[in-house]
Amino acid sequence: MIDTGDTAFIILCGALVFLMTPGLAFFYGGMVRRKNTLNTMMSVLFVCGLASVMWIAFGYSLAFGEDHGGFIGSLNHLFFNGVTGSPNPTYSETIPETLFASFQMMFSIITPALIYGAVAERMKFSTLFVFIAIWLIIVYYPMAHMVWGSGGFLAELGSVDFAGGNVVHISSGITGLVLALFLGKRRDYGRLNYRPHNIPFVVLGASLLWFGWFGFNAGSALGANALAVHALLTTNTAAATAMLSWMLVEQVTQGKPTVMGAITGAVVGLVAITPGAGFVPLWSAFIIGGVVSPLCFFFISKLKHKWGLDDSLDAFGCHGLGGIWGGIATGIFAKKSINGVAQWDGLFYGETRLFVAQIISIVITIAFSAIATGLILIILKQFMPLRVEDKEEVLGLDLAEHDETAYPTFMGMDS
Repeated sequence: MIDTGDTAFIILCGALVFLMTPGLAFFYGGMVRRKNTLNTMMSVLFVCGLASVMWIAFGYSLAFGEDHGGFIGSLNHLFFNGVTGSPNPTYSETIPETLFASFQMMFSIITPALIYGAVAERMKFSTLFVFIAIWLIIVYYPMAHMVWGSGGFLAELGSVDFAGGNVVHISSGITGLVLALFLGKRRDYGRLNYRPHNIPFVVLGASLLWFGWFGFNAGSALGANALAVHALLTTNTAAATAMLSWMLVEQVTQGKPTVMGAITGAVVGLVAITPGAGFVPLWSAFIIGGVVSPLCFFFISKLKHKWGLDDSLDAFGCHGLGGIWGGIATGIFAKKSINGVAQWDGLFYGETRLFVAQIISIVITIAFSAIATGLILIILKQFMPLRVEDKEEVLGLDLAEHDETAYPTFMGMDS
């Protein structure tokens, strides 16, 4: 039976999750050089159109339709056929299935948008467009079904993912890593010191992400209930702790905290708590947020450069690593008394089964995302160039790809 309070709450949460994608456009757009601002924002915003259309046409059906082998749904809900204003008790007994599908659509929008952070300032826009369309079909819809769909393989294994550690962050982070390796470094990488051109944009974008994340995690309770409030509290606590943790690391290593560091810390804290927000006790959010910042900071400041990896805006360094830690932490701290979806308590309480299931699910997600992405790129590069030409990279992708500029001087002096 439909509950109007739950329905109103999830409508609001869906709107908050949608807002995260424009927020991500500002977040990424402020980090690049100004000659690539519009291309970067466009590379995030176009997904709002593409993923929405694909979700209605067949994406929801593949993700949440009738199970096929625990891997993918069927095509029984093409163009929302059979998706009505009545609840689907498999997923929620108190909200319309149309609303459940709409809420999940917002996740299918933000996830592929995250990928671009790994290849900003060098990937050809037309190729990115085609890649994202294929990736949604080959990677995202199967991942969503395996983790959240009825009969999904990873759910049957006993692993849990409250709001997208595997489905959203690890899959997009690993995909970004593979993309960055395929495309290679930016032409001046290692010679120039890349700096964000507009830190206020970055702060605005991250603030919108933090705001929207309450809908992302609390909304995943699929009702206006105590579990949603718990998820909201763990989410904010992990983000706040991670912000302070990053600031402390910078103070110790560099002698002063930075605005970029503080806001990045908040984001990685949000990433890390996502898989466990509705499973772990509130006190553990301090540990999850406190650990993720030094972990990501060390990779971004040390290992990435040592390995010569040009993960432009640290899509893997933040979302991949943060998601992996969050999934592991869920296996350590989750309690089935908080959320009965978890079949077992975490490692901290003396049980090992959930922890093992989490590790297996993370390894499968990494392998599946990496192999599928690699195969897509191997085939795609036979038909389309993966990156822009050197002269276009020098000119800037705003002009080269869109014939626009974010900051026109009208004097031919913009760079």
